[in-house]
Amino acid sequence: MTLYQHLPHPHVASRHAQGPVKVSDQHPQGNAITRFNTRTAIVITRAVGSMWCAYAFALFDLISLPDAIKAGASAIVAWVAQTFLQLVLLSVIMVGQNVQAAASDRRSEATFHDASATLHEVAHLQRHLAAQDVLLTRIAEKIGLEEVPVIDATPGGEPAGENPDN
Repeated sequence: MTLYQHLPHPHVASRHAQGPVKVSDQHPQGNAITRFNTRTAIVITRAVGSMWCAYAFALFDLISLPDAIKAGASAIVAWVAQTFLQLVLLSVIMVGQNVQAAASDRRSEATFHDASATLHEVAHLQRHLAAQDVLLTRIAEKIGLEEVPVIDATPGGEPAGENPDN
């Protein structure tokens, strides 16, 4: 007969089967206007924050390139800075931010579940150690020990790890 039975945390087995964190789970679910505004913002952000939009902006910007070339060096610099970079890099930066945000969300969620699983496992270990303490106390009483020694204390009675001289 065992005094303790370990039950592994369910997250350990299910973590690999779990899908990624979904942004849609975090959207407001309030009234119809809030839901409409959220959906509209998401659709526009997804469209502008795509590489296809960056390509479209680049092609659109190329329409004015011949005029900038005819106008000279300062017009080319202005075209690159004010037209091409602003429109094209806007979409490219949004794509990069979306990728980084998604990866950060997955790392954060995984860390949360790992910490929860660790806490669960530590609680099981504590119960396991308590069951062992009961058994050790019974054994000590049977062999005639008057006082059960405290294993995790220093000779002065302080808990281990708190005495800087150890």
